[in-house]
Amino acid sequence: MDMRVINRMGRKALWIGIASMLVPLLIGWSMQIRFSRSWLTDEEAFTLPSLTTIHCMTPFPVVAYLLEHLKILNSELGQLALSSALVSDLLSMFLIVVSTVTSASKETGIYLAFIGIGSSILYILIVTYALRPAMFWVVRQTPKGRPVKGIYILVIVLIMFGSGLLSHLYQMSFFFGPFVMGLAIPDGPPLGSALVHKFHSFTENVLHPLFVTTCGMRTDLRLITNSIGNFMTPNVAIIVATFVGKMVVCFVPHVCYKMPLKDALALTLVMCSKGVVQLSFYAAFRDNLQVETVSDREFSMSTISILLNVIIVPILVKHIYDPSRKYASYQDRDIIHCRNDGVLRIQVCIHRPDNVAAIIKLLEASSPSSEKPLSIDVLHLIELIGRAFPIFFSHQMQKKSLPKASYSENVVLAFNNFEHQYKPCALSVDVFTAITPPKFMYEDICSFALERLTSFIILPFHRKWNIDGSLESEDSAIRTFNCSVLELAPCSVGILVDCGHLGESLVVSAELSPSFSVGMIFLGGNDDREALTFAKRMANNSSISLTVINFVAQSNEESGASAPHAWDEMADSEVLRDVKLNNVGKEYVIFMEEVVKDGPQTALMIRSMVEDYDLIIVGRRYNINSPQTSGLVEWSEFPELGIIGDLLTSTDLDSKASVLVVQQQQKRT
Repeated sequence: MDMRVINRMGRKALWIGIASMLVPLLIGWSMQIRFSRSWLTDEEAFTLPSLTTIHCMTPFPVVAYLLEHLKILNSELGQLALSSALVSDLLSMFLIVVSTVTSASKETGIYLAFIGIGSSILYILIVTYALRPAMFWVVRQTPKGRPVKGIYILVIVLIMFGSGLLSHLYQMSFFFGPFVMGLAIPDGPPLGSALVHKFHSFTENVLHPLFVTTCGMRTDLRLITNSIGNFMTPNVAIIVATFVGKMVVCFVPHVCYKMPLKDALALTLVMCSKGVVQLSFYAAFRDNLQVETVSDREFSMSTISILLNVIIVPILVKHIYDPSRKYASYQDRDIIHCRNDGVLRIQVCIHRPDNVAAIIKLLEASSPSSEKPLSIDVLHLIELIGRAFPIFFSHQMQKKSLPKASYSENVVLAFNNFEHQYKPCALSVDVFTAITPPKFMYEDICSFALERLTSFIILPFHRKWNIDGSLESEDSAIRTFNCSVLELAPCSVGILVDCGHLGESLVVSAELSPSFSVGMIFLGGNDDREALTFAKRMANNSSISLTVINFVAQSNEESGASAPHAWDEMADSEVLRDVKLNNVGKEYVIFMEEVVKDGPQTALMIRSMVEDYDLIIVGRRYNINSPQTSGLVEWSEFPELGIIGDLLTSTDLDSKASVLVVQQQQKRT
């Protein structure tokens, strides 16, 4: 856990976390007092306080696992649920310790109970003022990019086991010691990520399934059916009452904070989720040899309630909450509809520092000026390791701490230098870092683009080439990320394929850079019109030569356009009009028109001209059938690039030109 989140969370998460624990707990305790007077024996009444406290828990690990399973960890609902669960988890751990000590005092005496409480306070102080500083010392002793020494990991694990043993000896739950120690471990690399790397696979794939299976084998349904009359009725009533109470409390944001009804209902179900944490508490109390807090009958009933919760809650949340619906497009957010004198808002994504040079060269070629300014949002995307909370922060808000920041320092410096080459009225750059699981990165991109009114997102391709044309690296996770952004983005998207030459002239200023040749392949359609509009901006740069090649189908030349395509033909003619008249920017535009009969002829012509350009811009034209590309779709390897984009990046073509594939904003309702 990242405890700094508590300082950043709003009142909404704080009150939901507190109320979702206390209100159901008060309801459960009031019911158990009522049942103790009329229905239950002293032994049965003795077990209820601990059971009620566990029923009311909202464990942070359970909520985080559920949100990750449902793929809504990075959504607004997911962030609110995580923050609320963190507050509730801290409060519930305190109450469970108090409940355990209270129950133990009835068996061992009040004196030993006070010793347990005093030991707990002393342990917290030791962890805060001795153990946590020692952890940071380990972090400082670890060179950047190097793993933590194994001896440090071993010592931490031994202390963790020792803290659990001491917690048990002093009449507290053995979870208390490791829980507090876990809060003291610095999240993220190098220490937090090292612990996750060492133990996550074994605990998740071996210990976790074994523990759950063992608990299932110890569940005896006959004990439940034979006890329906006496104890089971109060126990079921308390389970239902605490569940309903928590639902009512978590539904308050719908009334007080104007949260949408479906979002509030989904939040309610997430906060009511149960899982392995509650199961481990039930098992620990059942196996307690000193004080039998939970009997076999109660353990079986509680296990069944967790099983039903685990089955029902994810299904309901997935049915109710769809985070992608907020990306539905009701406004035009693309390059074509950006006013000629308006600011073009571009969002660029950086996965690795070697993405920076090519993207800066592309932005430099886009000719930012006071007449056509650019507003650039840079998102450095980093995989979340060793922490539970995704992190998103602005470097403009944390400039003072930049020298100490190792995550994005090189990215920030590179884009700051790029910004200083232009006047403030021509270019503005804001750099952000998002630390999140790779499979949820697309949510950060789409949500941020929606919030910042972005018109164009630029993504790096998942393949990286060396300067000699050989393949350097390939990342399937980045490819999945790109496909998700293409599907859900609330604006236009471009995928930049850097073949190793695009960033070579990065160190030269915009005025003194060598001639840079850009080709734009135009076949027609929304994506090609968007790509051409972006290419036109480059004509304002005197160091760039722009060539537009319009491939016209021979069948269209002979028979004319069909009625369904008449509007597209008219829109294509309009966007090409000023190019044909050579009336774009500073007149560094060459227009060529080629008539082709089919896809193979198009491929041959493209093959003959690719060596003339440093950058080629094309439209994606996904699922668009036309005579110019007929017969090529079967050979396409990467559908996210479209037919022409895939052809240009093919190893058979052996081209050194980089490629920008553009998809216009997809309208969804």
